[in-house]
Amino acid sequence: MTSLENAPSSTEALSRPLGFIATKTTPGLAGRALPVALAARVPLLIALVTFVVFSPALWNHFVDWDDQVNFLTNNDYRGLGWTHLRWMFTSFLMGQWIPLTWVTLGLDYTLWGMKPLGYHLTNLLLHAANAAVFFLVARRLLARATPAFPVPTLTASAAAAALFFALHPLRAESVAWVTERRDLLSGFFFLLTILAYLAARDVGREGARRWTALSIVCYTLACLSKSMVVTLPVMLLLLDVYPLRRLELRQWRTPAARALLVEKAPYIGLAVFTAVMAVWAQHANRYLTSLETLSVFERVPLALFSLAFYASKTLLPIGLSPLYELPVRINPLEARFALSAAAVVMVTTGVIVARRWMALPAVWAAYALSVAPVSGILHNGHQLTHDRYSYLSCLPLALLFGGAMAAALVAVRTGVIRPSLARVATAAGVAWLVGLSLMTWHQAKVWRDNDTLWRYALDADPECAICHSNLGVSLYNRRILDPAMERFERSIALRPDRVRTHGNLGLALMAAGRSQEAVPHFEQVLAKYPTHNESRNNLAVSLLQLGRYDSAIDHLHEILRQEPDHVLAHTNLGAAFLDLHRPADALVELERASVIKPDLPQPRVGLIKTYLALGRVDAARSQLEVLRAIDAIAAVHISPVFITDW
Repeated sequence: MTSLENAPSSTEALSRPLGFIATKTTPGLAGRALPVALAARVPLLIALVTFVVFSPALWNHFVDWDDQVNFLTNNDYRGLGWTHLRWMFTSFLMGQWIPLTWVTLGLDYTLWGMKPLGYHLTNLLLHAANAAVFFLVARRLLARATPAFPVPTLTASAAAAALFFALHPLRAESVAWVTERRDLLSGFFFLLTILAYLAARDVGREGARRWTALSIVCYTLACLSKSMVVTLPVMLLLLDVYPLRRLELRQWRTPAARALLVEKAPYIGLAVFTAVMAVWAQHANRYLTSLETLSVFERVPLALFSLAFYASKTLLPIGLSPLYELPVRINPLEARFALSAAAVVMVTTGVIVARRWMALPAVWAAYALSVAPVSGILHNGHQLTHDRYSYLSCLPLALLFGGAMAAALVAVRTGVIRPSLARVATAAGVAWLVGLSLMTWHQAKVWRDNDTLWRYALDADPECAICHSNLGVSLYNRRILDPAMERFERSIALRPDRVRTHGNLGLALMAAGRSQEAVPHFEQVLAKYPTHNESRNNLAVSLLQLGRYDSAIDHLHEILRQEPDHVLAHTNLGAAFLDLHRPADALVELERASVIKPDLPQPRVGLIKTYLALGRVDAARSQLEVLRAIDAIAAVHISPVFITDW
């Protein structure tokens, strides 16, 4: 991955949009510059095609797969005021430090409120922009790698690389899922960083300083968008070796190598800072997978599996899923892990043997480097792999596709390949891109809503326990209880070690009026996770429904001992005291709950009943007015009680 063409003089370069750099010539293209109009049209056309192919995502909703935490129940990002910005730059929500991504989401909220169409539109525009920028990067890199190739050939091959990257169904998860805005934004600035870095290599010293400064600014913005970009300094060093050819491998101990390392110091500093923040965010949320859960000996085959997975799915994108579930134990001798390890060893050996064609080892090294942060060596979550992790890691493979296209076109011109064979190859390439586009059109629809997402996931892997559980949650939220309970039971049967699914089953049983059966499921969760206060609160509610007040109150007090501001515990404790005809005690708890979360309707309902029980009609009426402002439907339901008791 390296420089394609010379930029203008430093003054001219800074007066033009970055995309117009590609209209000038490089040492390998002297006297054969591409017309400005064509150079501008090609990336715009690529962006337009990309937008159209992903357009079904515009009608997607938020999904209960992180979206509910990030957006639906999160008021902190909703705006661009000082308090919002302070939260964005200090938040580790869901184990991520992504302040700039939050800024774009806050901007979406100011423009669209909670309408998902606006968020998806921003995602699509970012991905379309990434496709266009990648075209510019690919032209520079391919021109550096093949300086003798004609400009039209390089343009066609760069367009093929950009379309291969942009239209691939592996991109659907990053584009069609609002939560993955961070992939798109970090990818945008990642590509701009490389583009500016390449431009700096093609101008004089003064111009190089300006382009390098711009590159560092872009990399800073990329780091503020997502930590996936931390490998970029090593990527730039790799580009210095090939195709920029600023350094040969045997020179890595020379002053020239040290000079290049010093040049990368700002990038390295930003990468180290970002990596520290990323690990801190994961640790703060206790998301890092422990060595007891995933040992060192299991992480090595997982890393090899990841390397094989993204390459194989790039070549044959079938069986894609929002979740490839991590098994209880990774057995290196299991077919999928053993075959992946063998494939990685064979490919690595092959590219080393074929090192005279520097493109192959360079592409493979760049690919492996990009996969490294998400390979499983430092693991979190319940996944073996994720489609979205391919967003940056498959850029080198797209470049290889473009390079192969360029070589084929040149072979036709030089008579190495017969025109008839060339036409067949071209038709196959076009058919491949069209096929990818059709698959992507369908894949973007997979993220339409919760049911569609998890039914699709179960079609891909019927043994995915988390997928069964998540579909059960979707059904439960719509009060389709019997099918929901079937999903929870199936999930428990597949993965009895995932005790928290018992909590979901307990909730469904409670909703079905089977609180007696729900109790042991909540108790199983608490036996393993004594501080899981949501399950303890649900257990208390089920006990209250069974009339076992003493046990329920003990559990609620235990929650408040661990978490004094647990609003549901205060609310339920107030309701329990009210049932026990202890309105004075109920008043203390319900007033506290209304202070902790003023917009929650349940404490207000309880306060109305409590004030009426105490004979304080004016206070009850005042709370009814507050309730009407918060939740008009709840106020309608409580009004008959208010009038009757009054």
